[in-house]
Amino acid sequence: MLRFTLLGPVQLIVDGEPLTGIAPRHRAVLAYLLLNSGRVISIERLIDAMWGHDQPDTARSQIHASITALRKVLRGAGAVQLLQTRSGGYVAQPEPGQVDAREFTELVAAGELREALDLWSGEAVEDVHAQYVGGVRALWHDRRLSAYERLVEAELAAGRHGDLLDELAAQVAAAPLREKLAGHLVLALHRAGRQADALAAARSHRTALADEQGLDPGHAFTELERAVLADDPALRLADTAQPAEPPQPAVARRSFLPYDIPDFSGRTAELERLVGEHHGVVTIDGMAGIGKTTLAVHVAHRLAARYPDGRLFIDLRAHTAGREPVDAAAALEALLRQLGVPADRIPVTLVERSALWRAELADRRVLAVLDNALDADHVRPLLPGHSDTLVLVTSRRRLVTLDGAQALSVDVLGEQDAAGLFERIVGERARDEPEAVGEVLRLCGHLPLAIRISAARLQHRPRWTVSYLAGRLRDHRRLLDGVSAAFALSYEQLDEAEQRMFRLFGLVPGRDIDPYGAAALAGIAEEEAEELLEGLLDAHMLLQLEPGRYAFHDLLREHARSMAEADGAVPVLQLLTYYLHRSRAAVDRLFPDSLSHREGIPRPTTPIPPIGDAEQAITWLDAERGNIIATAVHGPEICVGMLALALRPYLDRQAHHDDALTLQTLALQRARKLGHAHRDFEVQALSDLAWTYWRLGEYERAEEHAHLALEACEEPYERARALLTLGNVALRRRQDKEAEQYLTQALDLTRIGADTWGEAHVLGILALVLDRAGRPRDARRHLDVALALHRKVGNPAGEAVILNHLGVVLRHQGELAQARTRHEQAAALYRELGNAADEAAALNGLAEAAGDPARAVEEHADALALALATRNRPEQARAHDGLARAHLGLGHSEQAGEHGRLALGLYEELGVPEAEEIRTFLMPDCRA
Repeated sequence: MLRFTLLGPVQLIVDGEPLTGIAPRHRAVLAYLLLNSGRVISIERLIDAMWGHDQPDTARSQIHASITALRKVLRGAGAVQLLQTRSGGYVAQPEPGQVDAREFTELVAAGELREALDLWSGEAVEDVHAQYVGGVRALWHDRRLSAYERLVEAELAAGRHGDLLDELAAQVAAAPLREKLAGHLVLALHRAGRQADALAAARSHRTALADEQGLDPGHAFTELERAVLADDPALRLADTAQPAEPPQPAVARRSFLPYDIPDFSGRTAELERLVGEHHGVVTIDGMAGIGKTTLAVHVAHRLAARYPDGRLFIDLRAHTAGREPVDAAAALEALLRQLGVPADRIPVTLVERSALWRAELADRRVLAVLDNALDADHVRPLLPGHSDTLVLVTSRRRLVTLDGAQALSVDVLGEQDAAGLFERIVGERARDEPEAVGEVLRLCGHLPLAIRISAARLQHRPRWTVSYLAGRLRDHRRLLDGVSAAFALSYEQLDEAEQRMFRLFGLVPGRDIDPYGAAALAGIAEEEAEELLEGLLDAHMLLQLEPGRYAFHDLLREHARSMAEADGAVPVLQLLTYYLHRSRAAVDRLFPDSLSHREGIPRPTTPIPPIGDAEQAITWLDAERGNIIATAVHGPEICVGMLALALRPYLDRQAHHDDALTLQTLALQRARKLGHAHRDFEVQALSDLAWTYWRLGEYERAEEHAHLALEACEEPYERARALLTLGNVALRRRQDKEAEQYLTQALDLTRIGADTWGEAHVLGILALVLDRAGRPRDARRHLDVALALHRKVGNPAGEAVILNHLGVVLRHQGELAQARTRHEQAAALYRELGNAADEAAALNGLAEAAGDPARAVEEHADALALALATRNRPEQARAHDGLARAHLGLGHSEQAGEHGRLALGLYEELGVPEAEEIRTFLMPDCRA
C-alpha cells in the first residue's frame, strides 16, 4: 500500500514504512505537485514555487533532476503512473486515499471531524523548505483549526464539554487570537461550572487581542462574555427529555493531544530515540523552558498512527503558577474519561481508579502524555500494567526512583537547532544577519523558551533588526522578564536548604564549583553540600558538565543572583578564603622547594581537604584557576596579595601569564587602596608584575615595575627579585655591563638573606653574562654552583634551567655533543614538570647545537609549536630565526625568507639587537 503524508513531515510510505533517502528539494517538488493534484503545473510555476524571485541559474535543471529522481522512487514503489508529463508541465494523479491532505478535506466535508484531525502529525509540509511553504502552512493551519472549531461546536452541543476542556485549553493556548476557539473554551468552562475560569479565559483572549493586534473582540464574543458574567440560563444545554442511552464502549482513535507547534526544530537524536519506543514508560526531564512538553507532544503526534485506541494528555500542573498539582486520583479520573469510561463507572478511591486504569489499558494500544509531573510518587499510580501502552512523562526533576522507566534528559539546543528554531519563527530577517542571530542565541543560552520569547518579540516588531534585539538582550534582565516565572516555580519546589544553596551559588563569579567549594560557600559540611548540589542537579536547577563539578545555565545564574542580595558578601568571602588555603596546599605539593616563600600565609582556622599528590594538585589548580581569578576580581574588595603569592609559581610554570597579570595587577591596586598596612603586598605585586612582563617579552613594562619595586622596598628578598628581572631584561638587550651590575647586586642580597633558592637562580643568569663576555670558565663555575644549590633545595625546575644554560655555554665552546646532552636533559625535566614554555627554550638550544640543518628544522619546529602554545614570544622569535638559517642551509630560500621575516617582526616588537642581525640575513646578497 502506497501513501503520501503532507500533514506533517513529507513522507512516502510503502506498506507502513517510510522511504528514506529522498533529497529535501525532491520532497519539496513532490509535496507541491501533490497539493495541486490533478492540475498541470508548468515548470515556470514550479521554479517560482521553489525559489520565488531569488531563483538560481540552474533552477530549470534542478527541477528536471527532481522530477527524474521522483520518478525513480515512485517506480520502485510501484506507482509508475502517479507523476505524468503533459504538454504544459507535470501533473500528480494519486489514487483515492493515497494523500492524507485530500483525505482530510473529504472527511471534513463528510462531517467526520475527529477522524480528519487524527490525520495530522505536525504542521503541513513540516520538513520542507521552499518559497511556497509559508503560504501553504498558513492555509492548512487555518483549515485544521476550522475543522477543530466545528468539532468542538458539535461536542458542546452534545453536552460533552467536560471531555473537551484539557484539549481545548491547549489549542487555545497555541492559537490565542482565534476568537471562535476562545469562545468555545469560555462556554465549555462555564457549562462545567467553572464561571471564574471562564471569565479568566475571556479576559486572556481580550488581552492577547489588544496586545498583538490593538483590537477588541467581536460582538458575538462580547455577548458570550456578558452572558457568562450574568450566568444567563440561555447558555445551559436544553433538556431534550430523551431517555438516557446505555453506556457506549470507548470511541476508537480518541485524541486529546495539544496542538503540535508548527515551528518545532531540531532534537534529532531525542526524536530518534523516542520514536523507537513502542511501549512502557519514558521520562523526559530537563530545566524550565528546555522544551520537554513541546518534545513530548511532537513525538506523540509523530507516533499517533501506532496507537489507534487513544492518544491521551494531561497536565499534572506541578509547576503551574497559582495552581496546586493535580493529585493522582483526579488525574486518573480525567484519563479514564478520555478513554471513554462513563463517569458512573469511575470509582472513588485512588486504589480502585488505578486498578481500573490498568485494566482498561490491558488490551489497548494507547499513548499517554503525563505532562509536568512533580516527582516519581506523583505519577506512580498512573502507570499502566502489562500492556502495549506507551507513557511519556515530563518533569523538571529526574524521576530516578521510577522503576523500569527509560530516562531521557533534555539539554539546551545545539547551535544549528537553535538557529533553525529562531529562523523558523523570525523568517527572512534571521537569514540576513547570521552573526547577530548567533549572539542572540548565545545570550539566550540556547534555551528554547528564551529563544521563542526573543524571536516572538522580533517577529511582532517589523522595524527591529536582529542586531537591535541582540543589543537589548545584553541586559540579561530583559531575558529574565520572560523566563523568570518558569524559574521561580522550579525554585519554589526546592526545600529551604536547596533554595539557600541555589541563591548562594548565584553569588559565585566563577564558572562552576565542586562540593568542597560549595561547602565553604555555605558554611556547611562537604557531605551536606554534595547532597544539596545533587538535589539541585536532579531538579535541573544546575548542570553537571563534568563529574563532580556543578554549573549554572547562564539565565538561571542571573535568576539566582537576582534573589541573593539579602545573603550578603560573607559566603563569597568564605569561598575566597577556601581558595587561598587550598591553592597554598596544592602549590606546596607541586613546589616543595619554595615552601619558605609562602610562610607568611596564615594557616586555615578550619580544616581544608588534603591534596594527596602532585597529580591531584595540578588537576585541582587547572580546574579551579578560572574560578579563583574570577572570584578574586568580582568578589569582595579585599587584599588578594596572599592569593597572588600562593599561586605565583603555578601560574608562572604553566605559562598562565594572562591570569598572572590579572591577579597581580589586582593585588597591586587593592594594596595601594588599602594603604600603608599592605605595603609589603604592593612591593610583592610590583616584583611579580615585573617578572611576568619579562616572561611575555614586554621588557619596558618589566623594567618599569622592577624599578618601582626597588624604590618602594629595602627588604633583601624583594629587591633581589627586582634586580634579577632587570638583569634578565639587560641580558636580552645585550646590555651586558648593566646586566652584570644588576645581577651582582642581586647575588649579594640573596646571600645576605640566606636565600639559597634565589642565589642559584641569579648565578645561572650571571653565568650567561660572563659567557658572553668571554669568560667561559667563570660561567661554568657559576653554573656548577647553581646546579648544586638547586639540587640541594630540591628544585627540579631550577635544575632544568641550569642544564639548559650549560648547553648554551658548551655550544659556544664548540662542544656540540655535550651541549645537546644538557639541552636534552633540560627538555626532559621541563616535560616531566609540564613546563612547556621553558621546554621550548631547551628545544631551541638543542636545534642550535644540531650541526645538521635538517635536524635543526625539525627541532626548531617543535620548539616553535610549544612557544606558540604558551605565548612565549622570545622563543617564537628564536625558533623562526633558527628555522630561517636551517632552511637556507638546505637550500630552501623561500622558507628561509618567510621565517626570517617572522623572526624580524617579533624581534622588533621585543626591541632586541637580534632584529638587526636577522635584517642583515634577509638581504639578498647575504642569502645568495
